[in-house]
Amino acid sequence: MPKTSSYDGQEAGPDVRLYAPATQRNRAPILEVLMRFLPGSGTVLEVASGSGEHAVWFAQHLRPLMWQPSDRDPACRRSIAAHAAAAGCATLRPPLDLDVTADAWPLERAEAIVGINLVHIAPWFVAEGLFAGAARLLPPAGVLFLYGPFLRADAATAPSNLAFDRSLRARNAAWGLRDVADMATLGRTHGLCLAETVEMPANNLSLVFHRI
Repeated sequence: MPKTSSYDGQEAGPDVRLYAPATQRNRAPILEVLMRFLPGSGTVLEVASGSGEHAVWFAQHLRPLMWQPSDRDPACRRSIAAHAAAAGCATLRPPLDLDVTADAWPLERAEAIVGINLVHIAPWFVAEGLFAGAARLLPPAGVLFLYGPFLRADAATAPSNLAFDRSLRARNAAWGLRDVADMATLGRTHGLCLAETVEMPANNLSLVFHRI
């Protein structure tokens, strides 16, 4: 099997990089929105970074921002580190072991937090933990950015999203697409205001929250 290198340059054995085809399709549209709303400097914490492909792409295109990936899954953290080593991006930090539902995170401050395709494939308490953590870490006017499929009471939901929602709930009753209004309410309880909702390709949305 092919070899790769770990984050510190030591040989890591078989290639542990994971690949998610959706990242190739959505990374450019997401980047366009991030470039509008992220600060010009500081640290961006990406929660649930998965394969690490987004982390590498955004870190390369959003310099001088420092991109801090994280994930609970050791296999994902190994993949993130391997992708990062292959890319050689100086503004991409080693991945953190981060459980968003924990009362304390292994980071004290971030100017922005990014979560991509997270809240619909997790129980609601994960969203609650994410917003609680954002309230602790973000400075005033800091940004919480969420991307994925959502429901909107004030607009027709695409049939494909409704079908996706049914399939998620069939797999796990605690999963499912979240309503934008519920996300906005959750944000307000933690001092985060939904500043903008951006229409994205494939019936997805970007939700941009600002720390009050």
